[in-house]
Amino acid sequence: MDRIRLKVLGLSYSMSQAGAYALILADEQDMHRIPIVIGMPEAQSIAIQLEKMQTQRPLTHEKLADALQVTLKEAFIYRLDSGIFYSELLFEKDTQQIKIDSRTSDAIALALRYDCPIYSTPEIVENGCLDRIRKETA
Repeated sequence: MDRIRLKVLGLSYSMSQAGAYALILADEQDMHRIPIVIGMPEAQSIAIQLEKMQTQRPLTHEKLADALQVTLKEAFIYRLDSGIFYSELLFEKDTQQIKIDSRTSDAIALALRYDCPIYSTPEIVENGCLDRIRKETA
């Protein structure tokens, strides 16, 4: 399966939904921008990682991999259906690989925390692309 590596460009306040934020992803060549609408707590979790901030108390999902003694290998956005992105996390323990379904915002926060790659498919990148969304709503 073809996969495209993505990077986090940043967060912005969502113009389409009050109280929501847009997580902006891009491919490595900066050809496509993919907005993902997320809530305030999810945006805060991602912002903490982007800014390398220290919190007084750890976020639960930050301690999960450490507590289970697994290594997060990647976050994979595998599906886009009715504007909702679906993701999974690939963990490794010894030689065993473990896939866990995840909200995309949590998958991105963990990928940033553990400095692991974020991937998606060419179809999702194309269909979720900001330019395509603008053309369809114009």
